[in-house]
Amino acid sequence: MNNKNITIILAPLQGFTDVTFRNVWARHFTGIDEAIAPFISTMGQQRLKPSRIKDVAPENNQHLFVIPQILGNVSTDFIFLADHLYEMGHKRINWNLGCPHSKIAKKHRGSGLLPYPAKIDELLTQIIPNISADLSVKIRLGRRSKDEIFNLLTMFDRHPLEEIILHPRTGIQMYEGTSDQDAFEKAIENSRHTFTYNGDIIDIDSFKTVQERFPGITRFMIGRGILANPFLAEEIKGTPKNTTPRPTRLKAFHDELFAQYDKIFSGPAHLTGRMKGFWTYLGPSFKESKKPLKQILKSTSIPAYQDRVEAFFDQKLEFGP
Repeated sequence: MNNKNITIILAPLQGFTDVTFRNVWARHFTGIDEAIAPFISTMGQQRLKPSRIKDVAPENNQHLFVIPQILGNVSTDFIFLADHLYEMGHKRINWNLGCPHSKIAKKHRGSGLLPYPAKIDELLTQIIPNISADLSVKIRLGRRSKDEIFNLLTMFDRHPLEEIILHPRTGIQMYEGTSDQDAFEKAIENSRHTFTYNGDIIDIDSFKTVQERFPGITRFMIGRGILANPFLAEEIKGTPKNTTPRPTRLKAFHDELFAQYDKIFSGPAHLTGRMKGFWTYLGPSFKESKKPLKQILKSTSIPAYQDRVEAFFDQKLEFGP
């Protein structure tokens, strides 16, 4: 497969695709062109601390081009944060209008704003003329109904957005069911904007299905698919084959990721908890991995975790479909 003219974007997954993951991934794999960082909540000037924005500090992101994402619904706070990010060197910013989690949505943030296109319209009218960065939006079809998208698109057409990243599910669906490609098709037919496709690209076959359905789309966002198969972007791009066995590459990736997080997290529960989160995606991609994966996920100490990971890789399980 040769898809060198497409752009693959790493999706922002809170608790997973932070700067540590992005940097380690990029040292072991190829194929991702951009990454949208997990969201930064808007904050007033008094609350702007270096720790809140270090994930997107340019000096910490030398391996992947990163775009900050803002979560919020107050224009003055949005503008303040966007301006600070611009001064850091970020010429592109994304607005999170798609987060499906109820705790966020009930505060009319993320997908919780989608039922209120007039409010989004008002915010964009205030924000865009007052920031220097280009602004894109990441959205879903709606919060509760996929029909919400049409009022949103009419409103978005009044604003000079860089692009619309559309995950064709509703917010209340979370990640259940399948992404609605029919709805995505209707959306791109009813908008003047450029679109990025996001949703359920988990392997080569699912990518081909999306690409054949939407030949005009050249930008694709992938999140869970990369966590489950870190080679996926390489496979899609058709990059030169790396002859190192895949389990060997994955072991090296895992070990560096573990070592880097070990420098950050203060206690064993935090470190093993973060690593076990990755295993919930990566582990099932190995054939016959159910029992050894279960042992990893049951680990309650760092030594036990390390021993069980070594035992997992020692079994030389086949990786991939």
